[in-house]
Amino acid sequence: MSFGSFDTPGVTQPMAEINTTPLVDVMLVLLVIFIITAPLFHQAVPIDLPKVESTRLDEPPRVTSVLIDGDGDVYVDGERLDRNEVHGLEARFQSIVASGGVPELHLRADRATRYERVTEVLAAAQKSGLTKIAFVTEQK
Repeated sequence: MSFGSFDTPGVTQPMAEINTTPLVDVMLVLLVIFIITAPLFHQAVPIDLPKVESTRLDEPPRVTSVLIDGDGDVYVDGERLDRNEVHGLEARFQSIVASGGVPELHLRADRATRYERVTEVLAAAQKSGLTKIAFVTEQK
């Protein structure tokens, strides 16, 4: 390495070399630290957990699909119901609730469906005890 001196008159050029010794020293120290500490991250306390037979808690919810087409016809799980009979829809919902637990109701309504028909289906679901209702839509 060349260092400039104050004794040489007329030489005013800056030093052209970079001193990398401190950089190398710091990098070597960091490398040694990482080599020492890396095995510590993989150590775990060995625990012998008990083995137990149990039921799974994350059961998928039962889903009942209700579709209302543009004409106002209602389909419950793919089966068409009478259009003018609201009590038949309530009876169908009550039988679904009585079969065990409260399922989720996924409601798909055509864009051309009258709002009155959607509210009739929602009212029948509420009277039957269905509380989890989701409106299914499509992304743009």
